[in-house]
Amino acid sequence: CGRYLEIGNSVFIQYKKVGDGKFEELPQKNLDFGGGLERLTASANHDPDVFNTDLFVYEIKAIEEVSGKSYHNIQNKPLMRIISDHIKSATFLIDAGVVPSNKEKGYVLRKFLRRAAIKIRKLKGEFKPDDFVIISEAVINTYNGLYLDVGKIEEVTKVITEEIGKFSITLEKGLKETEKIQKIDAQKAFDLYQSYGFPLEITKEIFSEKGQTIDLEEYKKEFEKHRDLSRTTSAGVFKGGLADHSPEVVKLHTATHLLLASLRKVLGEHIAQKGQNITKERTRFDFPNPEKLTEDQIKKVEDLINEVISKDLHVNFKIMPKSEAEKTGAIHAFNEKYADTVKVYYIGDDLDNAFSKEFCGGPHVSHTGEIGHVRIIKQEKVGSGMIRIYAVIEK
Repeated sequence: CGRYLEIGNSVFIQYKKVGDGKFEELPQKNLDFGGGLERLTASANHDPDVFNTDLFVYEIKAIEEVSGKSYHNIQNKPLMRIISDHIKSATFLIDAGVVPSNKEKGYVLRKFLRRAAIKIRKLKGEFKPDDFVIISEAVINTYNGLYLDVGKIEEVTKVITEEIGKFSITLEKGLKETEKIQKIDAQKAFDLYQSYGFPLEITKEIFSEKGQTIDLEEYKKEFEKHRDLSRTTSAGVFKGGLADHSPEVVKLHTATHLLLASLRKVLGEHIAQKGQNITKERTRFDFPNPEKLTEDQIKKVEDLINEVISKDLHVNFKIMPKSEAEKTGAIHAFNEKYADTVKVYYIGDDLDNAFSKEFCGGPHVSHTGEIGHVRIIKQEKVGSGMIRIYAVIEK
């Protein structure tokens, strides 16, 4: 009933269901109360709108500031409420140590931030990472000393700024792509997720406004098809000299991708993999270069690798035709025979602007923050114009 606001509810737990529609009485009976601080505060203020309470009002004012729009305009309220709720939730998650990723709590955080970004864009026509900083600071200041610490503002807003900065690159492309789609289906929805990082929930919402729905069962089938194809293409693609698939080897394998990309940025694009061997203890990487690296060059390479690790960039992959994959600039062995369909691993939110992209079968970590600090421990000449580097992950 829309006439009343539920402040809380009580559940009397007396029975358990045992099958065949039958119930048994519990030896220990319980009373469960469900209520929220926001609703209790709204009730105490005699106002049914929780967003008018002190728990949200400063955040709403921050949203009004960055958007130039008023909360009292009925058209703005739904957008501002979603933005406020999602950025508040994201702020609490980051404060608890969660980072954006493609799995578990990290994926929940990512969806909060991405949906908030789309709503801010809809509210004001654009969005900037600074918008999120201003709104998140309002959340922290509201709960300072209770649940949050104002001293963590920089730490929290750094995570938000980096995530939103990366998503902003793909968001505009993704939204333009949605405008081209006349009729959404499961395959197109999955393509939006794979290519532009649009969670299913966001795609559903965008197309529900057009009166269109997505068949969830078909979407799951697309996901399974993609996973099966991933397994197939992993066979026969660039094994990479891995000793096994242990966590240590997987981390070093991903670190080796960063090593190759960093060497190319420091020494030039003539650098290519000519051999590698990865164990639990170290990665060994061979590449063509006239001379061994100077101390300054080694430091630059290490700094680049560890900078990417500290940014906790996402490690993604796309499965695509070999001819299309080559056009992306993904590094691959020219003398290697590949299947017609290949897997391209890229480090970053966007294939076009990725720090590293290579033909590879995996496996890899899900985001670079899992790797740890990388250090080059040794280099040697192993032939005319060939250098070998050893690198480790420091404990």
